[in-house]
Amino acid sequence: MRRAGADTFAAFGLTGEPGTDAFWAAATSPVPLPDGDGWTTLFLRRGARAANIVFESWSAPVPMRRWGDTDCWYAEVSMPARLRVTYRFLVGDTAYADPLNPVGAGGDLSIAATPDAPAQPHWPPVDAADVLPLPRTRLRWTSERLGGRRTVRVHPVGGGGPVVLLLDGDDWLYLHPATAAFDSAFASGEAPAVTLVFLPTRDREAEFTCRPALWEAVRDELLPLVARSGVRAEPDRLVVAGQSLGGLSALYAALEFPEWVSRVACQSASLWWTPDAADPADPLGGPVGGALAARLRARPDLSGLRIAFDVGEHETRMLPHCALVETLVEQAGATVRVSRSASDHDRAGWRQALLRDVAWALA
Repeated sequence: MRRAGADTFAAFGLTGEPGTDAFWAAATSPVPLPDGDGWTTLFLRRGARAANIVFESWSAPVPMRRWGDTDCWYAEVSMPARLRVTYRFLVGDTAYADPLNPVGAGGDLSIAATPDAPAQPHWPPVDAADVLPLPRTRLRWTSERLGGRRTVRVHPVGGGGPVVLLLDGDDWLYLHPATAAFDSAFASGEAPAVTLVFLPTRDREAEFTCRPALWEAVRDELLPLVARSGVRAEPDRLVVAGQSLGGLSALYAALEFPEWVSRVACQSASLWWTPDAADPADPLGGPVGGALAARLRARPDLSGLRIAFDVGEHETRMLPHCALVETLVEQAGATVRVSRSASDHDRAGWRQALLRDVAWALA
């Protein structure tokens, strides 16, 4: 929906002549208005050049329109109910966070949420200029199996406890402050004491696509290194948490190494994956449930597995893949929790599920 005329901004509760100092002093962004079953959300940007709004997964880029000959650029974006989405402004080849939005994810990322999206109380906003504090414990992991050297950060929550292995660990260190979120959830009694281990990834497609090398290296090299770090860590109660290809890899680890991977938090797992999925133009158009569904049809004994599945309710093409695998895992005897987040394929939607599902996996 687009409103034309002088009431464009007044309808969103904004006052003053667009482009004036008084207007910008009072302006906020984004501003949602109810629109049928969803929302029309106004985005604003001050500048001399045209910009596009680039959303994470949910939508194609949206061009912003200029208000007259002012420095005010705006876009009215129709959003469905229950959506939390990461976005940035793209001006030429340069990306910027939204300076009018206090809810950021570090760097050039901002987060928009419709008013009916569930709250995420434990995740602090991260301004573009913020430098997130890093865990004090830093391990140098030189892997014989994987090759190369990695820096692995370790953070004890509530004094430490069961190891929570966070795949794509750098994202949870530098974009979404998992240390602060888990500390806050522990302080409020919503999460147990755990030891977070942030696993950086060098090549996601090579490491996360159902190959044993990563998990052999974690078992034989990384977990012993963590145990010797001086931080209280209980690898016998390990939780593996992964998203997208990381979620695929987490479930694969539970199937391949059930003797030590028995608790999994799995968000928006790429369960469409097959060995040749990278070749077709439409990888999600292959067999429903991909390679892991084919393996699960053999009914392995998963009675020792406790696994939480979550996927964004707006990931319409992912949902059939996830639903089939969820059913097959439960039929194989696992204890399963299934939920849907108010998001598309977006870490901003996964992060609250991460806190909740880790707590559930250890319950």
